[in-house]
Amino acid sequence: MLIIVHENSKIVVEIIRDNKAVSIVFLDLAKEFRRVVTAYPEELIIWIDKRFFKNLNINEIENVFHHDLIMASFSVNEQYFPETIGYIDQLPFINPNYNVPYPTWRMSANVGGIRSNVARSFLDLTRNNDDFGYIINGIAKVGQQNSLFCYSNPFLIKDLKATRNGNNSAPTTKLFKFVYQFYKTEWLFILLFCYIRYEFKFPVLAFINAFLNKKNFNREIILSDIKTKNIQRHSELNETIDVVIPTLKRTEYLKQVLIDLKDQSLCPTRVIVIEQDPEVGSNSQILELLEMQWPFEIIHRFVNKTGACMARNMALKEVRSKWIFFADDDLRMPPDVLKNALLEINRLDISALNLNCLQPAEVTTFNKIKQWGTFGSGTSIVAAEYALKCRFRKIYEHGFGEDTDFGLQLRSIGADIIYHPEIKITHLKAERGGFRETNNAPWELTEMIPKPSPTMMLLVLTHYTPWMIKGYKVSLFIKFYSKQSIKNPIKYIRLMERKWMYSRKLADKLLIESRRSQAIC
Repeated sequence: MLIIVHENSKIVVEIIRDNKAVSIVFLDLAKEFRRVVTAYPEELIIWIDKRFFKNLNINEIENVFHHDLIMASFSVNEQYFPETIGYIDQLPFINPNYNVPYPTWRMSANVGGIRSNVARSFLDLTRNNDDFGYIINGIAKVGQQNSLFCYSNPFLIKDLKATRNGNNSAPTTKLFKFVYQFYKTEWLFILLFCYIRYEFKFPVLAFINAFLNKKNFNREIILSDIKTKNIQRHSELNETIDVVIPTLKRTEYLKQVLIDLKDQSLCPTRVIVIEQDPEVGSNSQILELLEMQWPFEIIHRFVNKTGACMARNMALKEVRSKWIFFADDDLRMPPDVLKNALLEINRLDISALNLNCLQPAEVTTFNKIKQWGTFGSGTSIVAAEYALKCRFRKIYEHGFGEDTDFGLQLRSIGADIIYHPEIKITHLKAERGGFRETNNAPWELTEMIPKPSPTMMLLVLTHYTPWMIKGYKVSLFIKFYSKQSIKNPIKYIRLMERKWMYSRKLADKLLIESRRSQAIC
């Protein structure tokens, strides 16, 4: 391990390797960082501001960087980019929970680290750049799309409470440059509009100068030759897994799912089936399936109510295994999918895996393992120790957003969600049954249709920062413009403002009703 101690992200004060001082060649931090990752090809490189050096948590370093493809930092008193980055990015990575290890590309120069063999793969991104904060954020932004796992991790520091207070070191020019380099170009125009509209600033020069830089969006970096070397990997797979399946009038599809589970090389311990039918007095349609012989225990519950959130919460109460496979009732699975998924979970030492769920004849879009910005409630395997601390909130029932909300709950308690392109299942998208078609929300029957849906608005208001909310609103208005008939921009904006306010009113009402029902319970 090699530690670079710096002052204010600019000047190298000291370099320590194995408790011994190492000669400094360049006082400039950015230059010395580039030199060090080349001079020490197989080293964990740690950077830390001299103000926090005595608080570096040496005993936790090995656990934080438990395999080579990890980059981590922690913001003690400042974050490099301002929160206005939320104007153009509403993914979970923008708004970390600093109290737990949280997936984010937003790196801090306060303290952090990366393996030198990994950092060398990104040297081309760092050339002609003397801003260390910009460099590490650029590496993480591109790296996250290329199988580098990037985190904010509070365990890097001990005996010190974080006090960011909105401090950031990147000027507006660097923000515009970064957005141009690492995002689609149209986001730069949205950023400019938001600065004029909400910040009452006119950074036209920063906007123009951004176009003078090289694009790094969708830059491909090959990290596949770097092994994870996970110190916690077990040579033998000895895991238990329960499967959660809500179902509604899809007996034949469910039967095929059970057959696929029976044929798994790693058989589940329990399959928890929550069968729903809204018709009063109706009976179970899967009794014949339950009478068949299966190599796993089937827990069956039948209710005369519908709702995927309710069903999955009911199933979670029956979980006994270490892992939970959240499955849909119309999937097809190859016989090794559970075994391969758990092997990869073990190898990467992760707590949630989103499988590559494709419809028949659909082609894989993302071909690399990566930190995932969403969560699939019918396509994911999650550690029970995390999943059982979360709930599918009933406020999203028969709407949209419950998957995203559950994923955000998982991240907020320290679980990262990883997408794996090679662990594939097929989603048949059954024409009959399912949950979306059973109920029309009241607002879908009104003359004024809210935009976005009230459940989506609730998700936004609950989890987004003020800058993310405004950016989401602007991008929503732009995207929806071509999908409706009003072409007069002024009339369109006025209409969308009314739809937005109506959605917000309904979201507030949903929230009040949810709190009232919780109080009664």
